[in-house]
Amino acid sequence: MSTEPATPRAEAVQQLRTVGRTVGVLALLQVALPVNLALTAVALVRSSVIRKPQQTVSRPRTIMVSGGKMTKSLQLARSFHAAGHRVIMIESHKYRFTGHRFSRSVDRFYAVPKPQSPEYVQALVDIVRKEAVDVYVPVCSPVASYYDALAKPALSEYCEVLHCDLDMISGLDDKYEFSAMAASLGVSVPDSHRITSPEQVAEFDFAEAENSYILKSIPYDPVHRMDLTTLPRPTREATAAFARSKPIGGDSPWIMQAMIKGQEYCTHSTVREGRIQVYCCCESSAFQINYEMVDKPEIEDWVRKFVEPLKLTGQVSFDFIEADDGQVYAIECNPRTHSAITMFYDHPDLANAYLDDDHPMITPLPGSRPTYWIYHEVWRLLTRPTHVASRLRTIFRGKDAIFDWDDPLPFLMLHHVQIPWLLLNNLRQRKSWIRIDFNIGKLVEPSGD
Repeated sequence: MSTEPATPRAEAVQQLRTVGRTVGVLALLQVALPVNLALTAVALVRSSVIRKPQQTVSRPRTIMVSGGKMTKSLQLARSFHAAGHRVIMIESHKYRFTGHRFSRSVDRFYAVPKPQSPEYVQALVDIVRKEAVDVYVPVCSPVASYYDALAKPALSEYCEVLHCDLDMISGLDDKYEFSAMAASLGVSVPDSHRITSPEQVAEFDFAEAENSYILKSIPYDPVHRMDLTTLPRPTREATAAFARSKPIGGDSPWIMQAMIKGQEYCTHSTVREGRIQVYCCCESSAFQINYEMVDKPEIEDWVRKFVEPLKLTGQVSFDFIEADDGQVYAIECNPRTHSAITMFYDHPDLANAYLDDDHPMITPLPGSRPTYWIYHEVWRLLTRPTHVASRLRTIFRGKDAIFDWDDPLPFLMLHHVQIPWLLLNNLRQRKSWIRIDFNIGKLVEPSGD
């Protein structure tokens, strides 16, 4: 692999491609605007005539939800609001034009410093005190989960924080530490090795291994996380070259994990003192944007055996592989809300299961439709003509995770304010981007958040 820097000409060509791509996407969004305006107008008229009843609750609380740019934050806001609670939504300044702030479920919106900022904790404390927040439910990005745990002691003086403590977050977020933790509890995980230099990969004795391996960055990496190249490569030199192509180092450790062949699954659990109160499980993939509940008792049992002895409190999401022999292996843990929470869009007890101790475990309702994001589905229709039938089946049997007839503005504003604003900012700065993730509400960028 060449390590020579790109020439000025090559950089100029790449920049022109980025500009053209960005302008093209902005034009496509404008083409869709009249349709979305008409749909929103119809929905607003409909919802003014047919108002969705709000539940009455004996003790209404003020709930602060972070991650306002993400669909999962919107879903929780809607569920808390429908249960009779007051919702405060927050998001970093970069995403202050999130379409979700316009939801009828959001009583107040605040833009806050990014989590890494020294002012972040105090900003949260100020909002909690000003709005008399009772419960803070972080809906974290991978970076923010650490800083929300760091803020937990200061916030806990004023409200409950539904998030794991800092030591636990650090352990769960570290793919290797999580693997070691799970093994110590007697639950199954693939063989794993912590990698801090490419030489460790080059010198590894793959001949003694039963499986192939993959390399994954331990710190969140929005670019390399999609690379599932198996090791070893055909030659020792190719294996070493592949390892050197990754930004592996003491400050950016990676994990080399046995590649288990089989079906992937993902789960979300909301737990209190090790008791699972919200649970769902779906088939998964590297870039997952479709969610449908599946019943996998062996995976639920794995989750229970992990969270109960640790007495976890917070939100934890696990990724699994079910091998051909039926054995399930957890490949990583993300101690934060999973987008699969969108499957609870019609569940009347989601808020109570989040907020009340000893609530019976809930799963998505049997009649709930699978969730998807319509712009991702349309893109697949356009780019994968051989899959048209399956994509149309997904659309007609499922539900868009953002659009709601009783709350249509987030759908309009996400696609015609939030995303265009981000695209225009990148265009002004001549920054490249990899793809648009409408679920997360952002542009996936090299070295992005």
